[in-house]
Amino acid sequence: MNIAYSSCPNDTFVFHAWAHGLLPEAPKLNVTYADIDKTNQWAMNKEGPEIMKISFGALPWVLDDYNLIPCGGALGRGCGPLVLLKDQSENPASLSGKKVAVPSERSTAYLLFRLWAAQNVPDGLGEIVVLPFNEIMPAVRDGKIDAGLVIHEARFTYQHYNLCLMADLGEWWEKDTGLPIPLGAIIARRSLNVDDVTKWIRKSVQYAWSNPAESDAYVMEHAQEMSAEVAKQHIDLYVNKFTEDLGEEGYAAVRALLGRAAKEGLVPSISGGSL
Repeated sequence: MNIAYSSCPNDTFVFHAWAHGLLPEAPKLNVTYADIDKTNQWAMNKEGPEIMKISFGALPWVLDDYNLIPCGGALGRGCGPLVLLKDQSENPASLSGKKVAVPSERSTAYLLFRLWAAQNVPDGLGEIVVLPFNEIMPAVRDGKIDAGLVIHEARFTYQHYNLCLMADLGEWWEKDTGLPIPLGAIIARRSLNVDDVTKWIRKSVQYAWSNPAESDAYVMEHAQEMSAEVAKQHIDLYVNKFTEDLGEEGYAAVRALLGRAAKEGLVPSISGGSL
């Protein structure tokens, strides 16, 4: 069976057991490591492996061909994307007409940013530029763009670039809705048995929690020069109860995000029975 997920510590931690044949009843897993922007495109083009980690922001475009798997993904609190500037400013209106870099236009981070901007930047944003997430902070630091929307471990490292925080979009979302932030989703082609895929992923999550040290070498092998401390922070932040089971609260968060985004014309509407 083929799967694509990122090299980020939360993904390698979650899938370590299945990828290394530690779940006796599960089929052999062939792994492709790919940034979420790439898997989003594969899913929308009906390409790529049968199972993929994509952004919840891309989900409305792919539900005709894929099922949402209720585990293995990333939702949480205190883990939202950040809006960063080179110089301190607490006034969102200062972004009016400015050039902003984002990691994807098919991501939860982008949807949160646009929903936040609709409330807080009355005169509208300027140019939106898509950059790989690891290039955004250097571009803000070097003055190539006015502001950057960052994700992943940038939460822990943006100070190293002497950047200033304008807004924590996770904090804004949680205050506005009371719900966790839906970030990364696991999807599987509709030809696969959802119950089987769910069982294998959930067992992989549970194995990771029961044997946390076993995945250390695998996590750090793919951690892109990240320190072990930052990798652990990353895992602790993004792997939580929603990774094991979306549950009612998780599904409510997904519906809230995609429902609001549809009203703003950012994504297609999802019928009630699709989630």
